[in-house]
Amino acid sequence: MLPRKMFLDDMFDSFLESEPVKMKCDIYEEDGAYNLELDMPGFNKDDIVLEYNKGTLTISAEKKESTEEKEDKKYIRRERFYGKVSRSFYLGDIEEEDIKAEFKDGTLKVIAPKKKEDISKKIINID
Repeated sequence: MLPRKMFLDDMFDSFLESEPVKMKCDIYEEDGAYNLELDMPGFNKDDIVLEYNKGTLTISAEKKESTEEKEDKKYIRRERFYGKVSRSFYLGDIEEEDIKAEFKDGTLKVIAPKKKEDISKKIINID
């Protein structure tokens, strides 16, 4: 008797796993800065690129298949992800020079300080 897990799982998984790979994210505001925490398991620090352009922060990562993996292997099942993922977040005006990022244990943490609002009041004389 063959185990159920070997054959039937593949049939049902194709229906259940139709959603593309995403970076799960939490965003919160603290101490005048946006804090983003993204789960990125399986990626290395060197695989990740952060770009800020016109108020939008884009986080992308690419995991390439190693040449060792391409040998003539007869896979029965292959679930590890290889490819590129990307997410963009509109943050508005932030201090570009002060953005900080840290990658540890598969979690990317980004701190993007908001620009300080000029709350000074100016009276304008009418001529």
